[in-house]
Amino acid sequence: MAHQHPYHLVDQSPWPLTGAISALMMTSGLVLWFHTNSILLLIGGLILLITTMINWWRDIVREATFQGSHTTIVENGLRYGMILFITSEVCFFFAFFWAFFHSSLAPSVEIGVTWPPTGINPLNPFLVPLLNTAVLLSSGVTITWAHHSILTGNQTNAIQALFLTITLGAYFTSLQAWEYIDAPFTIADSIYGSTFFVATGFHGLHVIIGTTFLSICFLRLIKFHFSAHHHFGFEAAAWYWHFVDVVWLFLYVCIYWWGS
Repeated sequence: MAHQHPYHLVDQSPWPLTGAISALMMTSGLVLWFHTNSILLLIGGLILLITTMINWWRDIVREATFQGSHTTIVENGLRYGMILFITSEVCFFFAFFWAFFHSSLAPSVEIGVTWPPTGINPLNPFLVPLLNTAVLLSSGVTITWAHHSILTGNQTNAIQALFLTITLGAYFTSLQAWEYIDAPFTIADSIYGSTFFVATGFHGLHVIIGTTFLSICFLRLIKFHFSAHHHFGFEAAAWYWHFVDVVWLFLYVCIYWWGS
């Protein structure tokens, strides 16, 4: 039944419920994995999460592209929602930086009254971290190129630029995985290891999420779902990616360079 108004009254959907159940299964599964070495519940939660993501995205794409549900008023509401979400993510990372500076500006006697703590060999900020910085900054340029190409109706350039952005995001993730494997300290090595791996690890998770977000936009772009005046799905992904870029710059300057 078509709505006779421009507002967004969504149809009943099972996906919020299945998403919540999958989150509960994954967190419980992680606890079981750590304590009993059983990963069955964790795998079940991941499968349910992936199923939820695929079907929920499918429904939203239908609403936006084929059913005409995303009117101007609805898009404005989605913009405000995305802005609030990114604001909450800023607060999320602010907590990690608070923990880092709380420990580094006034090191306790337990870690030798010095920063980095006694016995910790920090990573060289001018090797892989600097390369990762260049990679993410380059991806910020390519996604801006993709956005400009969509606004000007240049489909070929938009596809090329978005593909480059996704490739750079995957390259960043592989470099960070290599850095973790090669790191001379672990998450259990004092407050330095804890703050380093939690902050950079959650950032890496956000890069993976952003890359997934952009990959969905890439598939939609190929299928001509975006136009110069109707492409908020891509715009939200671009905002998120720029947020990830900015967080990395703070991580690099504060933790990799100053903190070492």
